[in-house]
Amino acid sequence: MPRLPRTRRGQRLAVQAVMLGCALALTPATWMYAVADDRVRTVAEVPAQDVAVVFGAGLRFGQPSPYLAHRLDAAAELYRAGKARVVLVTGDNSREEYDEPDAMRTYLVGQGVPDGRIVSDYAGFDTWDSCVRAKKIFGVERAVLVTQGFHVRRAVALCEAAGVESYGVGVEEPRNLTWYYGGVREVIAAGKAAADAFTRPDPLFLGPTETGVTEALADASVDSP
Repeated sequence: MPRLPRTRRGQRLAVQAVMLGCALALTPATWMYAVADDRVRTVAEVPAQDVAVVFGAGLRFGQPSPYLAHRLDAAAELYRAGKARVVLVTGDNSREEYDEPDAMRTYLVGQGVPDGRIVSDYAGFDTWDSCVRAKKIFGVERAVLVTQGFHVRRAVALCEAAGVESYGVGVEEPRNLTWYYGGVREVIAAGKAAADAFTRPDPLFLGPTETGVTEALADASVDSP
């Protein structure tokens, strides 16, 4: 076990080192809040965008987890309100038996969103990958991002860094153990987010460009009165 410094000068330097470490640890979270502060809105307040992006949040027995279902409910509400014309669902399909995007699509169709207005990204393995792929693979320039309130600022900051002009809708949840876990996790994830925004790595899987969003928007324009 390390010993505390014996001299007053040593103790003062130790305290300063701890304070500096705390400040550095909080810098990424401060950056996220600064970037996203005026970009987080409610469903009613968010400006209309062509595309809503919904990030995966896990499946239970092949169905969206409660948190993911709440995100999809908000996306369906955006669609019905005319705040989004197309919904891009981005999640994990790294294993044949685990398919977030298809489960998300099925849920949205059940909420009244036409299948042709839903586009699937099967390689959204984390928030940075989803943002980069939205821009580079699907050609999304502007979007409203749908996720939980504790995650929305990181999503906005990363998508802005990836070149997607973004607003975020933060879905509110009860303050239970899962919510507090998510909040603590965001503090830790902020460091990786800042590193991704600075170094701009390629996603785990990039692949060729896809026209799904462009085609869905074109169909939406044809169907508009």
